[in-house]
Amino acid sequence: MSLRFHVWSIGCQMNAADAQRMTDELEQYGGEATTKLDDADVVVLYSCVVRQAAETKVHNELERIRHIKEKHPGMRIALAGCMVEDDTQRLAKRYPFIDRYFSPKIDLPLRDQVLDFLDLDAPYRLDPADAERVPIISQPVTISQGCNRRCTYCVIPFRRGRERSRPTADILRDVRALVNRGSKEVVLLGQIVDRYGRDIGTSLAKLLAEVSEVDGLERIRFLTSYPVDFDRGLMEAMASLPKVCEDVNLPVQAGDDEVLRRMARGYKTDLFERVVGDMREVVPGLGLSTDIIVGFCGETEAQFAHTLDLLQRTRCDVVHVAMYSERPGTASPQLWTDDVPLAEKRRRLHAVEELQERVSRKINESLVGSRQEVLVEGTHQGKWYGRARNNKLVFFEDEQNRVGELVPVTISSASSWSLQGTRRRPASPAALNL
Repeated sequence: MSLRFHVWSIGCQMNAADAQRMTDELEQYGGEATTKLDDADVVVLYSCVVRQAAETKVHNELERIRHIKEKHPGMRIALAGCMVEDDTQRLAKRYPFIDRYFSPKIDLPLRDQVLDFLDLDAPYRLDPADAERVPIISQPVTISQGCNRRCTYCVIPFRRGRERSRPTADILRDVRALVNRGSKEVVLLGQIVDRYGRDIGTSLAKLLAEVSEVDGLERIRFLTSYPVDFDRGLMEAMASLPKVCEDVNLPVQAGDDEVLRRMARGYKTDLFERVVGDMREVVPGLGLSTDIIVGFCGETEAQFAHTLDLLQRTRCDVVHVAMYSERPGTASPQLWTDDVPLAEKRRRLHAVEELQERVSRKINESLVGSRQEVLVEGTHQGKWYGRARNNKLVFFEDEQNRVGELVPVTISSASSWSLQGTRRRPASPAALNL
């Protein structure tokens, strides 16, 4: 069999992980990836509806495909991701050229979905050893699907269903396969990753210990976490397992208790601050990121000021900020009016960005002179780049090919978003920070 395929994704890392798995699967049937949509025999889109901007981009891409398929009627199209609802009649009416829908609620093995989609028999499948692939140094691995919480702004539970943890054996098989192909780091993904295993009698801490035993794997990260579910046992597992990086994404979403109540987040700001304090006590050198939504229904200027105050106190390394937008099917538009003007949302977003730029710059400047272990991923503008254990982006120069290596780098300068370094050792042992 000979086919060219184009896999497109937008949104969260879980979509990126699913898109990579689909790419791998199509390659194992002899497929060849193409970046040009016009050249593809098979197109798979991984959609996102978390925010209106992402959903609009998916619709734009589907309209582009519509025109291309008119010229190439044999092209097969599949839509995956969170745009795929239980009832696809509305989508089918708008986009009749879509041949197949891959619902994130369905846990049918991807192999079987692809066979069905392409009308193939199993013998077409290549032995993985026969497929030549370029290793991706850091790879996402989905360990659970769905979410049992009901944040009033979030559509994910309705699109991905309730929590389902993957069996540990399946995850370990995926991790070993990635390592055999050259990957050095895995990022374990779940809607609330800390809750992994509660439905199958295990835990994320236990999974981290088992994944740590995979030979050839250098690093492990995981996301996304939730303040209520990140317990002391998980913190201690991070601290005791050398392969687990000191890197946590812990979304708070707002710094005002009344806004958090309307969001149905299930905690107050003092709990978030307490968890952050415990993390930093148990896991030295922690790199911490959080998420903020500005302009949620009814958010006053004083309530937004509380968010800025919280960010100033907790001093996260990275803040991902977005403006609130109504999502059909969620509770918030049914309960409240989206009453914060767009211009005000933009002002608040920029205020968070400006504050965080100052905080990140100071944090990064404090690392100048330290020694960071960098897992090299590639080159950019003549320099090698990679991530330190705390997820800081580091650039440095070296004449040797360092892709996939763990390289000690001395930090020589810093900006708010990255570090610059050199292979030279620091002036004194006190500056070491591995």
